[in-house]
Amino acid sequence: MSKAWRKAVAAFIAAALLCLCACSRESKPAAAPSGKAVAELGRLAFFDASLSASGRMSCASCHSPDHAYGPPNALAVQLGGPDLQAHGTRAVPSLRYLRRTPIWFKTYQSNLRERLTDTDNVPVGGFTWDGRFNTMAEQAAAPLLAANEMANPGIEAVVERLSRSAYAERFRDVFGRDILSRPEAAFKALGHALQRFQLDDPSFQPYDSKFDLYLDGKVALSAQELHGLKLFKDRDGGNCAACHIVEQGANGAHPLLTDFSFAAIGVPRNPEIPANADRDYYDMGLCGPARTDKKQEQAYCGMFKTPTLRNVATRGAFFHNGRFHTLEEALRFYVERDTAPQKWYPHPDSKRRFDDLPEALQDNVDHINAPFTLHKGEKPVWSQAEIRDVIAFLRTLNDGYKP
Repeated sequence: MSKAWRKAVAAFIAAALLCLCACSRESKPAAAPSGKAVAELGRLAFFDASLSASGRMSCASCHSPDHAYGPPNALAVQLGGPDLQAHGTRAVPSLRYLRRTPIWFKTYQSNLRERLTDTDNVPVGGFTWDGRFNTMAEQAAAPLLAANEMANPGIEAVVERLSRSAYAERFRDVFGRDILSRPEAAFKALGHALQRFQLDDPSFQPYDSKFDLYLDGKVALSAQELHGLKLFKDRDGGNCAACHIVEQGANGAHPLLTDFSFAAIGVPRNPEIPANADRDYYDMGLCGPARTDKKQEQAYCGMFKTPTLRNVATRGAFFHNGRFHTLEEALRFYVERDTAPQKWYPHPDSKRRFDDLPEALQDNVDHINAPFTLHKGEKPVWSQAEIRDVIAFLRTLNDGYKP
């Protein structure tokens, strides 16, 4: 090979290497944003009322950190919309202890709870009362567009508000300089940031209740609290632990007081919800109206997800429709639904006893599991004194216990 030829080949190889390096630099993806930076953006957005149409409602308005990330009042449903006068249709749940929530699925593991029959699929998981969201990001972003919540007409409106926020520049730094010019991507990034905040901030899963310390052997429960726990677990009595699991996991994980499964327990219709003034309106949980993909699965109508009972004694509204406003009343309904139906329903002896479900779907209501196996006039599984003992136990589930 001539000297000139060798020089030509060397020059070609050098040029090719330069091109390869340049192409590699151009094709190398941008570094993924740090989880800490994303979580901080989520925190800023969580408390940002400017993202709402009213300019006065943030995520924290309904999910107050001072109230276990639940509502700061005892209203059955919260007010939202452009003028904060639109009523919701469901009680606002707490955002605490959602990290271990499974995606929505159906299982044959009827030991979770025999709500249907031993051979039926048991629905489990997902976020919100009807489990229609499979990620916290989807759930967190949904109120931004809900007409009776933050009431933005579309994702473009949300992103436009986001672009005028005090942290818009930080949002660009984390998700890309052009992110706010791409509404779909920006809205998805906002949901992701809200999810990251809820996953990473320890205030969403503190595990510092008296019950947690009891499980760790650091404190003792009182005699009344222990009796309440016994009643809570009694399969032939209150049978609460069938769904609100109190046993530690195999790896020592503290229980979440829910198995994430669904139940139709026939909670009475709530006249405090304006939508219920329409006699043809029914909130049927898994099969609508908010969730639309299970409309045809009639056996699921009236089912709502089992919530965690952590911090339940701090709440002012109970069940999916906020029908009851004291824990004592909620527990009394639970054990007297069938023994004294006249206390709870306007037509207790009719074929439409359960007044918040159409007549054709009355059989969906749970009559298989205790205490829903009793009949009118029989003795409830708990006396008034025993209800007080169960409440004493439930109070041990409040976070922030100081020995």
